[in-house]
Amino acid sequence: MKKLSQSPTEPAFVQAPYPFYEKARNAGDFIWWTDYDMACAVSHKMVHAVLRDRRMGRECPAELAPAIPEHLTPFYNVEAHSMLELEPPRHSRLRALVLRAFTSRTIAALAPDIRALCHDLIDSFPDQPFDLLTHYAQPVPVVIISRLLGVPEERADDLVRWSNAMVAMYQARRTPQIEADAIAATNDFVSFMRGYVAKRRKSPTDDLISTLIAAEQDGEKLSEDELITTCILLLNAGHEATVHTLGNGTKTLLEHGVTTITQAAVEEIIRYDPPLHMFSRWVYEDVTLGAYHFKRGDQIACLLGAANRDPLAYDRPEVFDPTRKGPQNTSFGGGIHFCVGAPLARLELQIALEVLFERCPDLMLAEAPQYGDVYHFHGLERLMVRSGS
Repeated sequence: MKKLSQSPTEPAFVQAPYPFYEKARNAGDFIWWTDYDMACAVSHKMVHAVLRDRRMGRECPAELAPAIPEHLTPFYNVEAHSMLELEPPRHSRLRALVLRAFTSRTIAALAPDIRALCHDLIDSFPDQPFDLLTHYAQPVPVVIISRLLGVPEERADDLVRWSNAMVAMYQARRTPQIEADAIAATNDFVSFMRGYVAKRRKSPTDDLISTLIAAEQDGEKLSEDELITTCILLLNAGHEATVHTLGNGTKTLLEHGVTTITQAAVEEIIRYDPPLHMFSRWVYEDVTLGAYHFKRGDQIACLLGAANRDPLAYDRPEVFDPTRKGPQNTSFGGGIHFCVGAPLARLELQIALEVLFERCPDLMLAEAPQYGDVYHFHGLERLMVRSGS
């Protein structure tokens, strides 16, 4: 397996990771990324296969589970109940309960709300150059997921702050200060959710929290900790990736002069510059993948950003083509951990971009966008735009 070195926090890589991915794919289905000390699947074929192979999963094998430092226990106590980090049977039960409350009918019914929210936000756009992330890309998903769950949308600023602090724990730039901020955010978020769940137990409504409280799978309900973690996961995942995709996508559309938003264009935005570039799996039993052998306890990182630019899967993958046809991109993951919020994310992107370019057909970049140092996420620090009129 070819060894490649690339700091994920190097400024040139943060701004443009795709040249490194091309070098990695040229080495075959796998490389060994020395900075992570981990095998990485880089081709579309292999990333697709690893994501769906049940001989691998997200949960660390029990005998390899590391001791959690005491100061980090609040964060990892929440993670311990996250379906994103679990395997069957716990994962199956949690996901089934969430899907029961997160139905396609529930999601489709949000469309008028999303459209009205987008118009309201655009009505408040400043006259001078402004950051589209803070004025549009951030509020759309956080307000919608807040309404869906039933938490007060006036707390949106707190939710964004807590979420940003918690997801920074997954980033390559993690420091002791980032850890301290994440613990403080976790404690505040858990306290907020615990109080809100107690309120909904006494006075249920038709929101997602009330539905999750009432939902049962095989006679089992969510425990209090499972319920709180699930709500935090949905709030974090329900806006973090969509903010990045809305930002990256608007940047791409403006750079290419595309203002017609079709379903194919939305899928191409998700493929071309995705919000999450790495998603790892633990190996549970000895397995051969392509030319390589892996044993229990190994880890494999799926480089989603590399798979989405694989020329064996897509014709001229480095080109943004809003009419593109081809295999499903890997941006939402795959297998049993395929993103539960994918239908909502697609709906938000479709409507938010449609309304943006209907209302602001002459929108243009006010400065060259810069990506943030947030790998393995991939999103802009800000997106300064102005009217071209």
